[in-house]
Amino acid sequence: MAGSTYKIIELVGTSDQSWEEAAKTAVETAGESLKDLRIAEVTKLDMTIEGGKVVMFRARVNVSFKYVR
Repeated sequence: MAGSTYKIIELVGTSDQSWEEAAKTAVETAGESLKDLRIAEVTKLDMTIEGGKVVMFRARVNVSFKYVR
């Protein structure tokens, strides 16, 4: 029985709109150079605050893709 191997990398996406947009940005940007993305897992959410206002949303995302020799 043949199995598969996957590599997992950590990305950080940013958005001035939402955490969802930040996560989407990270995955779609990675998809421009990595092939066969499989799963994305949001592991941490945070915000940048300036002058008492949220100015940036950040999403830390683990993304897996198939390892090919």
